[in-house]
Amino acid sequence: MREQIRAFEGGEMRGFKVGVVGATGLVGREMLKILEQRNFPISTLRLFASDRSVGRRMRVRGEEIVIEEAREDNFEGLDFVLLAVGSEISRKLAPAAARAGAIVIDNSAAFRMDPEVPLVIPEVNPQDLESHKGIIANPNCATIQLLVALYPLHKVNRIKRIVVATYQSVSGWGAAAVEELREQTRRILQGEEELEPGVLPCQIGFNLFPQIDSFAEDDYTKEEWKMINETRKILHDDSILISATCVRVPVFVGHSEAVHVEFTNPITPQEAREILSEAPGVAVVDEPEKGIYPHPRMAAGRDEVFVGRIRRDKALQNGLAMWVVSDNLRKGAALNAVQIAEILAGKEGR
Repeated sequence: MREQIRAFEGGEMRGFKVGVVGATGLVGREMLKILEQRNFPISTLRLFASDRSVGRRMRVRGEEIVIEEAREDNFEGLDFVLLAVGSEISRKLAPAAARAGAIVIDNSAAFRMDPEVPLVIPEVNPQDLESHKGIIANPNCATIQLLVALYPLHKVNRIKRIVVATYQSVSGWGAAAVEELREQTRRILQGEEELEPGVLPCQIGFNLFPQIDSFAEDDYTKEEWKMINETRKILHDDSILISATCVRVPVFVGHSEAVHVEFTNPITPQEAREILSEAPGVAVVDEPEKGIYPHPRMAAGRDEVFVGRIRRDKALQNGLAMWVVSDNLRKGAALNAVQIAEILAGKEGR
């Protein structure tokens, strides 16, 4: 950690000067909520957004805070800057904030595959924070929940292959997609059958489609490549074979994943349940005979990654199949960023 970030002064935790960029968006608002819920030690909180929101006020921690413009020259004096904006904006603002002396935690894809930037899930690879040079990347939401669930197993029985299909909510795209699902649902229930898509590539009301982000190499989408490349970087293992299919579904909050994993050695479903039951950030919900298993409504507003339907995989040697669900706005984005800040601040996360 940089010299200017000192978590303790006189034996007590001091407050930090924190900036949240993209404070008016879905993830930015969730970051503010989590900072308050987890009592992150803040002496000064500054909120930044685009020029459209400058001058507006947001109530945070019982006080009204005026939104400032997110500019490259506007980060002096901050200890931490949490970025909840798109990659293009992050590429401009993150280096500027780091040069101003802040530790930057960026939620976009801008720096995730930069070899100089740690890509961190606190439950998986917190040691990588030791090498940061001012910027830390938050992984993709689907990657985070996948690895929170799989890393405890990987530690005791190395993973050779992962095949995953994701079922991702519209909040992963942003507020405009949430409103699009809401409006299309209303119109369909009123009798309309065919609707033109808006911000999403296809109708999302009462529909789903296998495209998240644009198509790239080998007909995989960028989202699918994120899961492949980020998993290998976080686990420091380029030999793991990974195939992903990412699907957008008509759910407001909560990503779900059907995961098929091949391990080096045999492993039973019960062994996996026992390991995961002790794993940080994981909740095992696995009584399918009673109709008990994870689903998005269960995960919404919760911090845990929920795992269920753990069973032998019939197609993979030493394989297990499982179902993994998490709130994509919390653990998949905002919470992960705040947990990173807690580690850097020397605060034990609750």
